[in-house]
Amino acid sequence: MPNLMTALSGLNANAAAIDIVGGNLANLSTTGYKASSASFRDVVAGSLGTGSQSVMGVGAVNAMRQFTQGATQLTSAPLDAAIQGDGFFIVKSAGGAQLYSRAGNFRLDAAGILLTASGERVQGWVDAAGSPNVNSPVGDIGIPVGAMKIPQTTSTFSVDLNLNAQAPKDTKFSTSLEIYDSLGAPHTVTIAYTKTNPNTWSYSISVPDADLKGAFTPVAGDLVFDASGNLDSATKAPSTVSVKGFANGAKDQDLAFEIFNGKAGRVTQYAAVSAVSANAQSGGGVASMLSVGVADGGKIVAQYSDGKTRTIGQLAIASFRNPDTLVSMGDNNFRVGAGTSAPVVGLPESGGRGKVVGGALEASTVDIAREFTNLIVYQRGYQANSKVITTMDELTQQTVNLIR
Repeated sequence: MPNLMTALSGLNANAAAIDIVGGNLANLSTTGYKASSASFRDVVAGSLGTGSQSVMGVGAVNAMRQFTQGATQLTSAPLDAAIQGDGFFIVKSAGGAQLYSRAGNFRLDAAGILLTASGERVQGWVDAAGSPNVNSPVGDIGIPVGAMKIPQTTSTFSVDLNLNAQAPKDTKFSTSLEIYDSLGAPHTVTIAYTKTNPNTWSYSISVPDADLKGAFTPVAGDLVFDASGNLDSATKAPSTVSVKGFANGAKDQDLAFEIFNGKAGRVTQYAAVSAVSANAQSGGGVASMLSVGVADGGKIVAQYSDGKTRTIGQLAIASFRNPDTLVSMGDNNFRVGAGTSAPVVGLPESGGRGKVVGGALEASTVDIAREFTNLIVYQRGYQANSKVITTMDELTQQTVNLIR
């Protein structure tokens, strides 16, 4: 009886749709979960004698994954990351299969490998020395927590300060900063300024003799200012400040004293007290890695015992032209389907890929109000189709009774 089969198809379709709603509601709090919607399609029989077509029910319901943006929720976990926009984190299963996920609740295992919450290895680029090669193929992100940071020899140093324009001749002002040798040991560099004439100061750069095997010869120069208190562009710093014969056996090193920041002078001469506003040097000493976290842009940043930070890794992002064709594998992961476009791997915020927010997670896209509404609609559809079956049963009984 065709009417009975039509109603049965309606029962099956609405029951499947209720299953989809149930799956959405079950994942209301699942990180990065993308809600599915039920897609119905009709089944039409051949043309009748009247020229019209007969609808023979509804086909199997498809669950269509909706890759809409979930809310970004800030967390206190340093390894959490959320994608705002298009793209997926790239992860690798224990069997070596490449998968894709929107869930950024990451963790480290005992070996320092960055993993998802379900144990897949997060892919990207990493270099403990601070230079991740993002042009190379992606791989596991191994973070050597507790490893020593290699010393970086100082090659440049600078001091930003103001020298008092109202100071009398022979007024002295000095400041100092630390540099680092090839062994990571700090040494104090002192810069002494002396006013020699209006708009002219001399300076002398020195290193303590106690740090060297012999006496250090100070490096001297002059700073000339214009009538506006700015450093004259013709003023030149010494090409190098050579420090040789370290007592601890470190390599000899040449330091560049930077008195300009681009075209602007780092030293001014205004009618204000002589004072240093900033100093900088390019080196660093030995330090241990204390912690690691994911920063904005998907950068993996390490915190060291000397208080400094360094970018040691980068998360990779894959984008697809048709993400709705990805196949769910469970555990918040997807794989490429038969009709899925090839993944395009790159940095966040490039090539149309979304932004990565550190210390945050993307919430589930399930809307509880919409799901409850759908649940009521599908329940009513199930009840209506069951009523058709009941009616057909009554008609059948009446037909049998006519024969009797």
